[in-house]
Amino acid sequence: MISLKKGLTLLLLVIVNVLFAQETITLSGTITDANSNETLIGVNIIFPELQTGTNTNEYGFYSISLPKGAYKIQISYLGYTTITETVTFSEDNIINYKLAESSETLNEIVIKQDVEKLNIKKPQMSVNALSINTIKQMPVVLGEVDVIKSITLLPGVTNAGEGSSGFNVRGGAVDQNLILLDEATIFNSSHLFGFFSVFNPDAIKDIKLYKGGIPAKYGGRVSSVLDIYQKDGNSNEFHMNGGIGIVSSRLLAEGPIKKGKGSFLFGGRSSYAHLFLPLFDIDNIAYFYDLNTKLSYRFNDNNSIYLSGYFGRDVFNISDSFENTYGNAVVNFRWNHLFSDKLFSNMSLIYSDYYYGLNLNFVEFDWDSGIQNFNFKYDLKHYISTNFKLDYGINSIYYKFNPGEIKPSSATSGINPFKLTDKYAFENAVYIDAEHKISNTLALSYGLRLSSFLRLGQNELNIYENDNPLVFNEELQIYEKAEPIDTERFDRSEVIKSFANLEPRLSLAYQINDNVSIKASYNRMTQYLHLLSNTTSPTPLDVWTPSGKYVKPQLLDQVAIGYFRTFKDNRYSLEVESFYKTIKNRIDYTDGADLIANNAIEQVILNGRARAYGLEILLKKNEGKFKGWLAYTLSKSEQQTEGRTPAETGINNGEWYNTAFDKTHDISLTGSYQLNDKWTFNSNFLFQTGQPTTFPNGQYEYNGITIPNYESRNSSRLPAYHRIDISATYNPNPESTKRWKGEWVFGIYNLYNRRNAASISFGENRMTGANEATRLAIFGIIPSVSYNFKF
Repeated sequence: MISLKKGLTLLLLVIVNVLFAQETITLSGTITDANSNETLIGVNIIFPELQTGTNTNEYGFYSISLPKGAYKIQISYLGYTTITETVTFSEDNIINYKLAESSETLNEIVIKQDVEKLNIKKPQMSVNALSINTIKQMPVVLGEVDVIKSITLLPGVTNAGEGSSGFNVRGGAVDQNLILLDEATIFNSSHLFGFFSVFNPDAIKDIKLYKGGIPAKYGGRVSSVLDIYQKDGNSNEFHMNGGIGIVSSRLLAEGPIKKGKGSFLFGGRSSYAHLFLPLFDIDNIAYFYDLNTKLSYRFNDNNSIYLSGYFGRDVFNISDSFENTYGNAVVNFRWNHLFSDKLFSNMSLIYSDYYYGLNLNFVEFDWDSGIQNFNFKYDLKHYISTNFKLDYGINSIYYKFNPGEIKPSSATSGINPFKLTDKYAFENAVYIDAEHKISNTLALSYGLRLSSFLRLGQNELNIYENDNPLVFNEELQIYEKAEPIDTERFDRSEVIKSFANLEPRLSLAYQINDNVSIKASYNRMTQYLHLLSNTTSPTPLDVWTPSGKYVKPQLLDQVAIGYFRTFKDNRYSLEVESFYKTIKNRIDYTDGADLIANNAIEQVILNGRARAYGLEILLKKNEGKFKGWLAYTLSKSEQQTEGRTPAETGINNGEWYNTAFDKTHDISLTGSYQLNDKWTFNSNFLFQTGQPTTFPNGQYEYNGITIPNYESRNSSRLPAYHRIDISATYNPNPESTKRWKGEWVFGIYNLYNRRNAASISFGENRMTGANEATRLAIFGIIPSVSYNFKF
């Protein structure tokens, strides 16, 4: 007993001695652009002698604990002059740094960072970041810079082809991606049915795509998170920039509200090809426009507020008899508060609205649908020590779903008003995430998210015998809608169904040497919202529905392991990752399911499961006149819906089948070559295995009608997809000191005019009476030219 007391006393003395010997101070502050006062994300703050460092968060704030003493500090950021100085630290210090741009060429955006380089030390994996500068240099269709199409050049990311909306990540569906713009949810990320994205590149500051190892602060989707932040605006002086293209133009203005403290940013973009259609006697109209805005004000070192918004609309009109309008509207008020040099907080109040409307003049009725949500977030980042940081917070979202409403558009209309039942839900979460450096070779990131979902009361809910809205006809071997035996009514404050889920997250990085590390991660995530779509690509008419009595939330489990290596001082990098994920309660649709204007959607859906697995390789050249990457993905994505009883066939006879977004091989090669100060050349090459589809394999006649018989679901494929794009950027006066700077961008999309199949349809040739297949191709070769400017 005495020896035990002595041992404990000695241990206590050792701990106290270590604590006093390692007495530390805290250095914190904000890092901004010297010209615009824009906060910079991901700036590196390094102390070479201590072999330690940190970087700035999403709001430009940093904090690090150090032993007392004099040390050399290095602050570096791509495109900016590095600050190197020796500072003596004897007490807690707040030091704000301003970085000056190292060059002034137009194609180097004011906010530009080294986000694309690999960090082998951090446990974060399955994350890709692209700078806006890189995205703007990529050749694109019609010269329109596109954030969504750019990320499809990364490993593990595809889409359903040309003219398709959204993107697929690691074999996941489009609705399984959480898309955030300044923390607000974007439900439809495309303009003109998928030809362009809703994100104005001039207004974007930072882009990150999480495919796995997703931090606990994110939730609500089971495939990926695309997190996009808008610029704050220049608080020192007024500037404008924009571009004029073949089909659209854009203009962005930014400047100070109060110099050095407050700023504004307003950006607009619109297409105008429809203005020329009447010259060719074409009555149809298709155009889009969007607006970005942001107001920022810094009261003092401890308090800043931001008010940001986005509004976008698409309009499609056919001869004044059919008009389709849809788009997103979001508003976000944020307050950054610094409690201490180690505790940073961000509070957000967010409103998001996705609207879809139809005006059918030829039948004299209007159709409206959409989804609204009100979101409260409070996040805190706690810099406990150099080796240990905590993120924690809460999140509450209130949803209103409008599945659809029909209203007569004139007094003579024969249509009766009809309203599908509105749905309401409340989603809540609390989370904590830790980043823990165990040693010089081992770092961990681990966290837990507790989410809950309350399906709130609605005017009417069907009741079915044995709670079964779908019955199986054994004689015909098909699923049929069950007849409701009654209905229930609920007050808005009542809870129809509630769910709660624990979502653990874990990532680790083991550094073998200065250039090599091995990383692994595990994710569990829950998705309570479902996109009702049985097409390969979502359309604006697709409707979202919440989990409830008959629809279960989707549950994901994903593991990944990777090998990461840098070469020649990080000029080259190699990332190799393998992943496996399973999803429970993935919605599947009965054959011939009707999803539009269906007030009892539970009658045509079944709960199945999905799985995806694959290998991703990313080889990058990060520096030099020639830069670029080679991305390759080998993957499999499948879905299965078994029968609920031995007598039922399920979907596809209960067997696994390819999802519509399964691509066995996906290769992309992206390159940029700077010939001199005036000319830069860029190119992309893409190859993807053809998209799965279902073809007819026979036909029969019934009462004189020819009826096709189809093969197993998604057992065939479209032809392989491939193309080459090239572009050249010309800066006529790179050394000009004038405020006005301009550049020309020349591009060719689909250089060798590949007619990639968007779909293949089957029909009877009217001349010969023989069956034939018809390939639909969206694009051939498309040249483009655009002019970009700033002043």
